[in-house]
Amino acid sequence: MKLIYKGKFNGDANSIPHGEHKPGAVKFREPEDPKKLGLIANGIAVGIIIAAVAGVILRAGIRNFSIAGVFLSYITVFPHEILHGICFKDEVYLYTNLKDGMLFVTGPEDMSKARFVFMSLLPNIIFGFIPYILFMINPRWKVLGTFGATCISMGAGDYLNVFNALTQMPKGARTYLYGFNSWWYMP
Repeated sequence: MKLIYKGKFNGDANSIPHGEHKPGAVKFREPEDPKKLGLIANGIAVGIIIAAVAGVILRAGIRNFSIAGVFLSYITVFPHEILHGICFKDEVYLYTNLKDGMLFVTGPEDMSKARFVFMSLLPNIIFGFIPYILFMINPRWKVLGTFGATCISMGAGDYLNVFNALTQMPKGARTYLYGFNSWWYMP
């Protein structure tokens, strides 16, 4: 994997490096507009954070909610994208648009449904679910609980990708990123 920082994403999907379309490729049914996708993902994130924080409070009480865990989760924003990036074999491009709350990586290579799902979930497992589960096992680790809860919610866009892959890609299909959207095809 070779990570290339491309700077601020300007909203133009055509500016994102991509390979050629595969014959017969089908675009995922997902919003074309990055801002609309962001609104949907943010709505999902709000629902997730409410549920995850409720779990922390129910498990350990309101006094064990840790603001430090929330602040620490923001340190994982770039490492989150790096974990996505290491799942690519070839070049991967990192974009930012902090004003609109966007960071993402993309690459022109294709991958299996399983690898795409793993790539989408890896940072959420590492930074979100593992710390959250550890907290549920030992509620004295309150920083891990709120850290995990916040990081789980930060993966809302990734969960949309997983949902789309699992519900739209037939068995044996491969997927690739083109512009701001995902496509699948049968090899």
